Amino acid sequence: MDEPLYEEFLRNRITELRLRKNVSEHRMSLDLGKSGSYIRSITSGTAMPSVKELFNIIIYFGITPLEFFAGCGNENSPRMSLIDKLQKLDNEDLEKVILFIQWIEK
Repeated sequence: MDEPLYEEFLRNRITELRLRKNVSEHRMSLDLGKSGSYIRSITSGTAMPSVKELFNIIIYFGITPLEFFAGCGNENSPRMSLIDKLQKLDNEDLEKVILFIQWIEK
């Protein structure tokens, strides 16, 4: 039986955000109050987090559930590409983007 798409997405997204935060699986697991192998069990596909724990993981990354699941649909769409790029910007650059969008909307 093929693995559901959302499980693969979840594993990959946690890994992507963890690497972006520059934290090991072991460190992240401990930061979440779990055993040192907790995140590894999720990213390897042997376990899935409960809904409560998934929200704790999302909060750990400092993002919203919408931001976490942003790429779960069509990852090649312009909207998903833009969201990915926006997530990499600092606050100063985000303010510039907001001004530009406001200018476009007029």
